[in-house]
Amino acid sequence: MLGSSAQVVADGEAGTRGARVGQGTRPGRLTLPQPYLLFLGDTVEAGFAKTAFGLRDWAPELCVGEFALPEATISLGLPQLRPAEAADRGARSLVIGVANSGGFIAETWVPALVEALEAGLDIVSGMHAKLNCIPELRYGAERLGRRLIDIRKPPENIPVANGLKRAGRRLLTVGTDCALGKKYTALSIARAFAARGVDADFRATGQTGIMISGGGIPMDAVVSDFAAGAAEMLSPAAAPNHWDVIEGQGSLLHPAYAGVSLALLHGSQPDVFVVCHDPARKRLLGDEDFAVPPVEDIIELTIALGRRTNPAIRCGGVSLNTSAIGESEAAELCAAEARRLRIPVADPVRGGPTFDALIDECLKP
Repeated sequence: MLGSSAQVVADGEAGTRGARVGQGTRPGRLTLPQPYLLFLGDTVEAGFAKTAFGLRDWAPELCVGEFALPEATISLGLPQLRPAEAADRGARSLVIGVANSGGFIAETWVPALVEALEAGLDIVSGMHAKLNCIPELRYGAERLGRRLIDIRKPPENIPVANGLKRAGRRLLTVGTDCALGKKYTALSIARAFAARGVDADFRATGQTGIMISGGGIPMDAVVSDFAAGAAEMLSPAAAPNHWDVIEGQGSLLHPAYAGVSLALLHGSQPDVFVVCHDPARKRLLGDEDFAVPPVEDIIELTIALGRRTNPAIRCGGVSLNTSAIGESEAAELCAAEARRLRIPVADPVRGGPTFDALIDECLKP
């Protein structure tokens, strides 16, 4: 047990920072010590630092700088600061910006995390591994009066899904793989809906989305029998014209993460889904023995499985992550794919007329 001077915190506190769309009723509202120093560990693959990149891109005003071990080869382009320097610039916590396979906290990170505690920073983590299970962090927090805040904890009393249709409208982002843009796409769509005067909520299902929006359910931490029920809980019955834009997880054809993807699909009962794809990626992230499936395979499979809880499910379009290519090449690729698939194709981050067409399609009655 920790002494009274240290606080080990899980999600569920009253929050002050909301999503950039309508607030709605959201499980697990949060108050986090802000602003942040983003910790990159020893990461060499940008896809495994999606928490840090997500916070940089969607909450830049909360990010003081970045802190990495010498082995790291990626950068966010933020000021590179030691914890004490970040504290001097106003940082109140260090956020573990890594989302590695298995959600573990490496032993090699621990000295850097202790350094953050000693600099006066709390630690915020979205990893599966719990901060207070690491003795050096637990004792350090107790000694220094710092907080260890674990985001990846689902709410209590999640019901078993019933699969029954409920009021309101829902959009789910799905993917051909992990970490390729489902969160960015959902946030972009929710923002575009709101800009058109549509009553909409972004519904976070992963640790990064929860940190950005201030609430949600970490779906991959929910016991499997209750995962579809968690998706129902996350997007409850609403007014007929209200949209929940739900952040997808994993991929229906990923050997490791298909379970959470299917639970989200059945539980959220989307009226519309948008397929997210990175055309530069040929092998599954973290499971290179398998090729990334074609977009059309995901469309067909999502419709076949999604009809179980919403017979009217349809595909609203495709979101391409074109960050690896230039603007003109990206525009040509989106146009070619739109002709081939006969549905809107856009990069939501780039925006423009192609993204407007995707939003038009999603909002069709």
